[in-house]
Amino acid sequence: MEQGKPLSQSIVEVGLASTWIRGLSAIEIPVNCIEQTDERKIIQRYTPIGVCGAIVPWNFPVLLAIGKITMALYTGNTIIVKPSPFTPYCDLKLVELATQFFAPGVMQALSGDNRLGPMFTKHPGIDKISFTGSIATGKLVMASCAKTLKRVTLELGGNDPAIVCDDVDIDAIVPKIGILSYLCSSQICMMIKRLYVHEKIYDQFLEKLVAFVKTLKVGDGTEPDTFFGPVQNKMQFEKAKDLLSSITADKLSVVLGGLFEDSKGYFIHPTIVSNPPHSSRVVQEEPFAPILPVLKWSNEDDVIEKANAVDTGLGASVWSKDFDRATRMANKLQSGIVWINSHFEVAPNAPFGGHKQSGIGVEWGLSGLLEYCNSQTQWLKECL
Repeated sequence: MEQGKPLSQSIVEVGLASTWIRGLSAIEIPVNCIEQTDERKIIQRYTPIGVCGAIVPWNFPVLLAIGKITMALYTGNTIIVKPSPFTPYCDLKLVELATQFFAPGVMQALSGDNRLGPMFTKHPGIDKISFTGSIATGKLVMASCAKTLKRVTLELGGNDPAIVCDDVDIDAIVPKIGILSYLCSSQICMMIKRLYVHEKIYDQFLEKLVAFVKTLKVGDGTEPDTFFGPVQNKMQFEKAKDLLSSITADKLSVVLGGLFEDSKGYFIHPTIVSNPPHSSRVVQEEPFAPILPVLKWSNEDDVIEKANAVDTGLGASVWSKDFDRATRMANKLQSGIVWINSHFEVAPNAPFGGHKQSGIGVEWGLSGLLEYCNSQTQWLKECL
């Protein structure tokens, strides 16, 4: 109710949260033996950092909080959770429930408005910040953490490309790509944000994509058949309206949607823009709303260049029956996560993080756990 995503998608989020607790806490943190001779032994071990601060976004307030909480506590740290001002109750409730199971002070929460973030990140008593949110705010977080040389993990925005080759089974993949472009009203950093479809199948693919997305209901998220709930907050709603206005002003070809409702809540109807210029805002910016540009391509090198020609690099995907071709293309994509014939697949044991301005460091997996640790090298000799 607080976040606004349909109940069916919210149930999935809460279910994944328990999966993440079990999955992350099942990963063994190793002690690495670097050298062992009769004279000495050199090992690398990992120790807790101390007090961790988790800054949680409003799009997945339960799952993303649980990931940070589990990683911090499992590696021996304490944690203070700062919820988004747009979804404070979810994380305050999580921490309230957790106090039944942990010693006093091990897990805490602080809720407040935009003034709290700078106080939180510059506080000398907090040793690490894990932040998930926008690129602009991430830069402010990093600058603030630099004042005390805090450890920092940043998971920031993305503008994920998906490249569809001309050999795909259109009927099989259109529903998958439709869902993976619009879950949570596209308010997910790893949704498909730029869809590149080969020119040989472009018209047929676009027609079937539009037809499929039309079947996805916009409305009350408590109704079981609702797919699109509202955009979560007024700030994001105004950003989406501004982007829609630019599409109209630039006279781009809108083949679906382009509508919003002011009177009934922050509803942006699913929008598809056909083959806009690559320089247009709808291609270059992350909408974080259900607005999708679908672009033509014909040359493999050219589409790879365009897919990489943004400042972000979180996720990307290639869709093709030719696995060798798809792998060749995937290996050239500048993204922290690349999928072949899927998108937005995640797991607690798989690292998650971006290239370029999509972040610093990773969450989840062994690599994510180690970001909540200090590395300590020990040189061990039994006697002098």
